[in-house]
Amino acid sequence: MTKTRARYEPPKAPAILPLDLPWPLLGNLSPQTFMQRYWHKCPLLVRQAIPAFALSKEAGLPLLSPIPDKTLFGYACDGLSEARLVEAKPWRLQHGPLRKKEIPANSAQDWTLLIQGMEARHSAAAHVLSWFRFIPDARLDDLMISIAGVGGGVGPHVDSYDVFLIQMEGRRRWKISGQADLSLRPDLPLKILARFKPEQEWILEPGDLLYLPPNIAHEGVALDAGCQTWSVGFRSPSYRELIAEGLWRLAESLESDPSLAAIYADPNQKACLDPARLPAQLEDEIRQRIAALALDQTPTFINGIAAYLSEPKPQAIFTSPDPVLSPSALRAGLQKMALVPHPQTRLLIRGETVFCNGDAVTEGQDLATIKAWQILAQQHFLTQGRIQKSSKNKGLSRANSKKIDRQLSLPSLTKNNSLYEAYSDGWLLLE
Repeated sequence: MTKTRARYEPPKAPAILPLDLPWPLLGNLSPQTFMQRYWHKCPLLVRQAIPAFALSKEAGLPLLSPIPDKTLFGYACDGLSEARLVEAKPWRLQHGPLRKKEIPANSAQDWTLLIQGMEARHSAAAHVLSWFRFIPDARLDDLMISIAGVGGGVGPHVDSYDVFLIQMEGRRRWKISGQADLSLRPDLPLKILARFKPEQEWILEPGDLLYLPPNIAHEGVALDAGCQTWSVGFRSPSYRELIAEGLWRLAESLESDPSLAAIYADPNQKACLDPARLPAQLEDEIRQRIAALALDQTPTFINGIAAYLSEPKPQAIFTSPDPVLSPSALRAGLQKMALVPHPQTRLLIRGETVFCNGDAVTEGQDLATIKAWQILAQQHFLTQGRIQKSSKNKGLSRANSKKIDRQLSLPSLTKNNSLYEAYSDGWLLLE
């Protein structure tokens, strides 16, 4: 009887990660040590970061990637994921959605298919992404999968962000360099370095991991057909982008500021010989009002940046549940089931405020709802029992703990409750 090779089933990380214990994923470093020594500083190669691959290989049944090739090809064609097909010799770039006949056969050479946002398409990718929540969610971008034929790659290049490269199937040769010359080859559809000078080289096998900080030149080339590399990437917005988003949201909030509704008046304006010049009084008064706003101290400004960082990716699609449970039925369901974020939902906390998909969802909500949102943002898992347990374990006073429990026993889930609205819009799922 022929034995069938099994597919690796990545476990979901616990809600609270052990930050001071050694992890095989990080080469038996703790997350704290990894962040101090390597994060944003220097590369790290980890052999057998996922021990299951080596153990299964020793047993004579090497594991396969959690996601079959055909499934990935389907994602590249259905238009729901950002996909790119890269072919070399000569270099050619094609954006998805693709047609099935446009995807080369596994036996073909010198091609790579890249599919972004895989955590929203497959639970295995979402589980792998959960392993990296020792890094702030505000920095996390998505999980990209590249599948390639022999010789496939995207050429030597540089990323402006941190990335963890996990080999899931087949082998890939990586070359890296800390070179200062980052000039690009002209007239190519890809950003390929003109003069790549490798300084280190490794062949990664299934279960190996390579971490690269920003601005490390690197090139990965597939050595086997159906080579799969899973890339966990991180956002690196410019300060210009962040400040512009904060200012844009601050400008919206100024509509409700009564101190700025006053009309400019200049009863002491004198006759002038230079009418084309901006009045000094107007300039001074504008400066005074800008100074009074104290942008760096204005909650609206920083909250606007937090809201921006919690926005989902542009390709995100949310669908209302069918049927949509009533508020009372949803609350009853939380006795045995859990609310979890949709894979494309982003959650961030600033102070006591929780932002979900660009909205400050805790504004104007009761204490129990605020607490529930904070648990969802921290643990990505919410049941009524989890709320009550958390209220007793987070250092709250007995009075506040009882107040939360008492509020949960009341019909606080109404149609105007932000938790219920998020569930109705498909931002939160009942599982």
